Amino acid sequence: MPRLVLDLPKAFAFSTDVQIYLSHVNQGGHLDNAQLLALVSEARVRFFNWLGYREFDVGDLNIVVADMMAQYKSEGFHGEVMRIEMVPQDLNRYGFDLWFHMTEAEQGREVSRGKSGIVFVSRSTGKPTAMPEPVRARFAEVAAVSQD
Repeated sequence: MPRLVLDLPKAFAFSTDVQIYLSHVNQGGHLDNAQLLALVSEARVRFFNWLGYREFDVGDLNIVVADMMAQYKSEGFHGEVMRIEMVPQDLNRYGFDLWFHMTEAEQGREVSRGKSGIVFVSRSTGKPTAMPEPVRARFAEVAAVSQD
C-alpha cells in the first residue's frame, strides 16, 4: 500500500500550544494515535474561538468533521508541548479542509500533519447547508494567508 503523503500549505494563520498528558500516552510510552485526534480537536475548538465562533454556532449552523487524514512524522511524549498550527483551504459551498501541522514546541520536531474535512450542517435538519456569505468571507480571508 502506498504511503500517505500530505504537502503542507505554505503558511498557517493560527497556532496554539497543547500539552501531552499521561492520558494521551499509550503502552508504548508515546502519543496514542487516537489521542492525536483529541489534541487536534482541542486545537480546532480554539481555532473557531479565535475567529469568534463556537463549533456549535458558526453563523447559526453547526459543523461536523466529515473526514480526517493524518500523517505521523515522529513520536510525541508525556509532558511535551505540541504546537498545532491551522489554516482553512479548499473552501466549497458546504465547508472546507482544515489543515493542521503539529510540532514539538521547544525544539520544533515535526510530530504530525493532516487535514479535516469540515461541513456546515443545519441545526434543524442535520443536513449539509451552504455557508452563510459572511462566514465564507471570513474563512476566505484567513485562508488567503496560506496563499502568500
